[in-house]
Amino acid sequence: MDIEPLHRALGLVDDELARIETVLGREPNTLELALYAVMWSEHCSYKSSRLHLRRLPTTGPQVLVGPGENAGVIDAGDGIAVAIRIESHNHPSAIEPYQGAATGVGGILRDVFTMGARPLALMDPLFFGDLDDARQRWLMEGVVSGISGYGNSVGVPTIGGELTFDADYAQNPLVNVLCAGAMPVERLVLGVASGEGNLAVLLGSTTGRDGIGGVSVLASAGFAGVDGATSRDDAKRPSVQVGDPYEEKRLIEACLALLDQKLVVGIQDLGGAGLVCATSETAARGGVGMDVDVNAVPLREAGLEPYEVMTSESQERMLAIITPENWPAVAALCATWEVRATVVGRVVAPEPDESGRPVGWLRVRDGFDGPVLARVPAASLADDAPLYDRPRERPGDLDARWADEPVLDVSTTDVARDLRAMLVDPAWVYRQYDSQLFLNTVVGPGRDAALLRLAGPGLPASERGIALTTDSNPHWCALDPRRGTALTVAEGVANLACVGARPVAVVNCLNFGNPEHPEVMWQLSESIDGMSEACRDLALPVVGGNVSLYNESGGRDIDPTPVVGVLGVVDHLVAPPPGWSWNDGDALVLVGERRAEGEDPFPLGGSRWAVGHGYLGGRPPAFDASRVARAASFVAGEVAVVLAGAMSDVTAVHDVAGGGLALAVAEMAASTGRGVRVAALAAPGELFSEVAGRYVLATSDSAALIARAAAAGVAAEVVGVVGGSRVVLGDLVDLALDDVVRTRRGSLERALRAS
Repeated sequence: MDIEPLHRALGLVDDELARIETVLGREPNTLELALYAVMWSEHCSYKSSRLHLRRLPTTGPQVLVGPGENAGVIDAGDGIAVAIRIESHNHPSAIEPYQGAATGVGGILRDVFTMGARPLALMDPLFFGDLDDARQRWLMEGVVSGISGYGNSVGVPTIGGELTFDADYAQNPLVNVLCAGAMPVERLVLGVASGEGNLAVLLGSTTGRDGIGGVSVLASAGFAGVDGATSRDDAKRPSVQVGDPYEEKRLIEACLALLDQKLVVGIQDLGGAGLVCATSETAARGGVGMDVDVNAVPLREAGLEPYEVMTSESQERMLAIITPENWPAVAALCATWEVRATVVGRVVAPEPDESGRPVGWLRVRDGFDGPVLARVPAASLADDAPLYDRPRERPGDLDARWADEPVLDVSTTDVARDLRAMLVDPAWVYRQYDSQLFLNTVVGPGRDAALLRLAGPGLPASERGIALTTDSNPHWCALDPRRGTALTVAEGVANLACVGARPVAVVNCLNFGNPEHPEVMWQLSESIDGMSEACRDLALPVVGGNVSLYNESGGRDIDPTPVVGVLGVVDHLVAPPPGWSWNDGDALVLVGERRAEGEDPFPLGGSRWAVGHGYLGGRPPAFDASRVARAASFVAGEVAVVLAGAMSDVTAVHDVAGGGLALAVAEMAASTGRGVRVAALAAPGELFSEVAGRYVLATSDSAALIARAAAAGVAAEVVGVVGGSRVVLGDLVDLALDDVVRTRRGSLERALRAS
């Protein structure tokens, strides 16, 4: 029987082994091979996506830190900086849903507080298969329990997210997590090692075998089986990390105190690839070398091999670079917070390689001055991973699918039934989370976007607030990844406008299939171009993100699922926004161009209605940046008047997005408990079309609102009136209000109770 070579067993291909031998000028030993295997994995190195990510716009007047650090950072004003990051924990959550999701939360928190920011909020875009399957219910309940168990315990509110059910995710669920935090601008710190003789101090939990090889075993390969639970996939279970939120809470407080007392030169979290990642990245950024003593690392269990110590992804650990004279103060402060602090390494000066070029070497030692077990250039691990321009191929049937535009035929379609099927309230999920920790949450889960006061320990006094949203539409992106991703950015901007925020930055989590499949790489490239074009047109910098590839099972790739997180800023937040609660007698005004231009006026390609009927053809609506920007700016300005505490005739705001005008109106009716009657529709397709840049506003003075819109160059017209006990949409929908309320509130719980 043939024995697989070690480098292949570790996920390295033959050409990558040859490249390592060229870098070192010799064959790597087993430990060195393990270091390269995790650092050159897809998850850590982005070797299939870096080439394309370079096309994203990443700079702007408010950007303090862009991509490449642990989190992006923007200047929010009044001396306050906001850090934001999004990550995926897809494969770990598919194997072990509770711990996979919990450690996803723990990791994203560390990404934020390693920048010096106190984590203020979490969001969780989640994607599962259909809930009529018992395994999907088990996965969802486990993931939600993991997020709530960790987030609630560590004391950071979960304020929103997404919940998507589609058979496409039955074998490969997606669990993405976003975190935002705030800090005084002067507390911002980077993960850089500097100063010859400075100490590398490991903070936090002990190191065990949990998570060893996690990034290469789980996040850099697809699942083998078609049922998601084959013996081969179960064998990956040890690669899922185990979290301790109480250790994380102490670690947060200790690290922020170290930064406040200026005891730290640089700091880095230990996430994917563990200690080798933290040491090589900090050394590479500082252009220095680092010696690491594997014997100094506190262990959870005896007998760990050096490669296990260096690559373990045990949670709740940080690496701080400090001066030797600060060690007593660091040790004392950590003891106060009951956080373990151990010197495990020291910064060393670059040394020449065989050609005489100065190199910052990462040396793994058996004792601080003992034998060298591994010696590799730090930058070769952190920065010089292979970069692949993988083949890309446009699907051969794409034009035919675009031409197969769905058509709503009211003579054969029960439109009211279709609307009722879309009325799913995710409240069961977010009731598991504490969304009011810190008491900063002004708008929590369940609305267009979350809204927070920008306040907390150590922050300058301010009336400012931040808004957050995460958005995705895999059905748009399956048909047209470029246009679909652009529209997803537009949806994020629209959501922020509904709570009065101006968008300032974007982060993304790009969830795609196997990059070795040319159609998947075409999807990824097109999606990045769509995001780049939308962000440039809307003047939005992309300050960070994550790429999650190999989301496949049994050779079947998921639909392209880029998740876009958008951060917004509010200048004066002294009162809550209007929300969805309209009043009897209010006029219902549709703000924004009612029809699409240059094509079907009410396209249905990729819409919830079309997908619900099994229509997988057509094309998403065109992206018109100027139209999106004008409408968003106008609506945000209308809401900002209310946020600042002034009187306004606007009583309710909701954007028209997934599910179209019909779902937007029905959601508002169900939320507020008041009926509505919409006048005649321009066409049946207007009910469910998802053309971007439209909003439904309720107002007590429609003439004044329409006049203000006209002055801003934005279309607006009265389409209905609030009141009564029914939801009536033209002559196509006539539902009892009680039915709408009952359907929306109970649908998810009923699905979960199904046997």
